[in-house]
Amino acid sequence: MIRRTALRTLTTVTVTAALALPLTQGAQAAAPDATALATALATAATIKVDKGNPFGSMELDGLQADFQFMCPAGHCVGFWSLVLTDNVAQQQFEGRKFFVYAPDTGEFSFFLDTDIAMRTVDHPSQVRLVDTDFMRSHPRVEVRYGDPDHPDQARVVASAATSL
Repeated sequence: MIRRTALRTLTTVTVTAALALPLTQGAQAAAPDATALATALATAATIKVDKGNPFGSMELDGLQADFQFMCPAGHCVGFWSLVLTDNVAQQQFEGRKFFVYAPDTGEFSFFLDTDIAMRTVDHPSQVRLVDTDFMRSHPRVEVRYGDPDHPDQARVVASAATSL
């Protein structure tokens, strides 16, 4: 009986540690964007699904609104985000990075990968925009594919436009 209880306890502790390690490492890696992520999630968390799509007034090209529910660190939140449409996501992309760029100001934003803010992502399925404050403060925001160090040479794969 004691062995079984000890084994269960050890298994629980091991699994908990294994699950927590990537979260703590990810939080450290995302530290520069932690404030922006917290602001974006707070904004997204206040939007209830029954209030509708907050991106509905935007002109979307290659992007679609998506409601998602997740529980990072045990705090569940439902939020709206923009993801690539199936037509765009199914295109061939190899060797470069996706990034969010506002061409009018030359500013960059981030994607949300699970609960970690990422400046660039490798795969189309990782493109998820939740930074609504950034998007609303720029008349046009683009998802580009290429080298973020040379955004003018990167390919525009999707965009969202709003009137200020």
